[in-house]
Amino acid sequence: MGQVLRRQFLMAASALLAAPRTARAQRAEKMHRVAWVLTVSPVAELAGPDPAHPITRAFVHELRALGYEEGRNLILDRRSAEGQPERYAEIIKEMVRLDADVIVSAGNSGLNRQAKAVTNTVPIVIFGMNNPDKAGLVASLARPGGNITGVSVNIGAETEAKRLQLLKEALPSASRVAYLGPKAALDTPYAKAAQSVAPSLGIELVPVEHVVANLDATFAAVKSARADALFVALSAVAYGQRQQIVEFARSARLPAMFPYLVMVGMGGLMGYGIDVVDLGRRAAHYVDKILKGAKPGDLPIEQPTKFNLVINMKTAKALGITFPPSILIRADKVIE
Repeated sequence: MGQVLRRQFLMAASALLAAPRTARAQRAEKMHRVAWVLTVSPVAELAGPDPAHPITRAFVHELRALGYEEGRNLILDRRSAEGQPERYAEIIKEMVRLDADVIVSAGNSGLNRQAKAVTNTVPIVIFGMNNPDKAGLVASLARPGGNITGVSVNIGAETEAKRLQLLKEALPSASRVAYLGPKAALDTPYAKAAQSVAPSLGIELVPVEHVVANLDATFAAVKSARADALFVALSAVAYGQRQQIVEFARSARLPAMFPYLVMVGMGGLMGYGIDVVDLGRRAAHYVDKILKGAKPGDLPIEQPTKFNLVINMKTAKALGITFPPSILIRADKVIE
C-alpha cells in the first residue's frame, strides 16, 4: 500500500513540475513583428482577421495557414499612406523604429525606393512592382542581393496593348476611349504600347489624369472626353480606388476594361491581367522563409506566369452589350 501511495505522490509531483515548464514554453514562443505597408487603400480596409482589402486578406489568411497567429506569435503592423506619397519615408522609419522583423511593401516604386533608402538591413518583401531590377532596387531577379526580395508584376508592356485589343474586339464600334491613369502611368512603356496600337484598331486614346485627391474632377474629365469606353491604366491608385472607379463607370454607363480582375467581380465589364490577390498569398511565403532564417538577397523574385480574361455578363446586359463569340470562347471566367 505504501508503494502505491509513493507512486501516486511521485506522479502528482511530476505533473506539477511539468505544468510550469509547459506554460513557460508557451510563453517563450517567439513573437514576430511584420509590417504591411500600402500606398493608397484606406487603413480601415486593412483591419481585422478578415480584412476588406482583398490582397491584405489573402496575406493574413496565408500567414495564418503557415502557423502565424496575431497575439500568439505575430504582431502585424498595418499601414497605408492613403494616397499621400510624402508619407512613405515616415511610415518606413516608424516600422524600423518598431523593430519590424520584415517589412512588406506594396508595388509602388516610390514606396519601395523609400524603403530601400531608409534601411539596408531590415528584410523587405515587395509585391506588385514592375521591374525592380531595372529600377535599381535589386541586383537581379534571380539573385536580388541586399535586403530586398518579393513578387514582381513584370507582365510586359505588350499586355497593355493586348488589353486594348480585347476591348476593341468586345466593342467593335468603339472609336474614342478615355485612358484613365495617374500622370506617371500615362508616360510609361505600357502606355506607349497601348498608344502605338490604338491607330491600327481605329481607336483614339484620350489621356485622362487620375487625381487621387480629387475624384470628382477626375470623373468630370472622363465625361468631358465624350468617350465610347473607358480604359483604366495599371496603377496602385486604380486598385486603391477600385470601388469608386467601378461605380463611376456603371453610373456613367461607360463600358470599361480594367487591369485588375477583382474590379470585374465588383461590377466592372471586363478585365485582363494577373490575379493580384495571389500576390498577398505569395508574399506571406516570403515572410515565412525570412522569419525561418532565409536571407532576402538569396530568394529569387517571382514573376507572374498566367493571365486571365474575365467578363461580367450581368454588367454587359445592363449596358446592352452582346459579347462576340470570340470573346466568350477565350474568357477564363464568366460572371453571370
